[in-house]
Amino acid sequence: MAQPTPIRLNGQPIGTGAIPSIITPLVGRTPVDLMAELETILPKNPDLLEWRIDFFEGIADIDLVIETARRIKRSAGPVPILLTRRNTTEGGQPIPIQEPAVVAMYCRACEARCIDLIDYELSNAKAHLSQLRAVSASNGVAMVMSYHNFELTPDMDTLLSRFLEAERLGADIAKVAVMPRDPQDVLTLLGATYRASQAMHIPLISMSMGGIGSVSRIMGWLYGSAATFAVGKSSSAPGQIAIDDLRATLATVRRAVTG
Repeated sequence: MAQPTPIRLNGQPIGTGAIPSIITPLVGRTPVDLMAELETILPKNPDLLEWRIDFFEGIADIDLVIETARRIKRSAGPVPILLTRRNTTEGGQPIPIQEPAVVAMYCRACEARCIDLIDYELSNAKAHLSQLRAVSASNGVAMVMSYHNFELTPDMDTLLSRFLEAERLGADIAKVAVMPRDPQDVLTLLGATYRASQAMHIPLISMSMGGIGSVSRIMGWLYGSAATFAVGKSSSAPGQIAIDDLRATLATVRRAVTG
């Protein structure tokens, strides 16, 4: 069994360390929607909250983004906030701003220290990756560098190279999410996760999406994935499991594994 490298913020591990940290998405389109989501999600005790800002209607208004992030952070208390914009090729929503404005929004959020982590795709321009790495690091914000493929699951060596690329570029956490076409693809993702966990010095997160891939959200930690995503109120990706169901299943699997 692989031993997942725990995600740490300010030197403290997220979650218990015995099972993967559970990340729950926020997908509200307005500040009111987001506050309502939080009222439903926070009693379920997620380890992290991911604000999927591509769902947010006010994404073009940086001041509103910062104000809303601060409201989320105040309401969330000790639960860390991960800020994520997915583009349409990564399973995200269409947004009214271009990439330079997205980068500027991320930079302002880091400088305001109203979030704890940011997620940015490896396929983006290397200059933007470097800029965000520098700004996030200088403001004590952790950076997830991710690879998403909503069409298929590449071969194991390709997946391993994506994990290693994130580490090479200075990520605090490497993430890979892919779409399976059959059960063998799920095994490919889990195998790449295990190999990466043995070769890397940073935490990694992996998942196989959709119904076939849902087993990876339950069992991925056995192969080295430090976190998994679960539905608190609304899903942000195919195959996510309700947080209460996922937590109960993880506990059952953990007891079986540890005896």
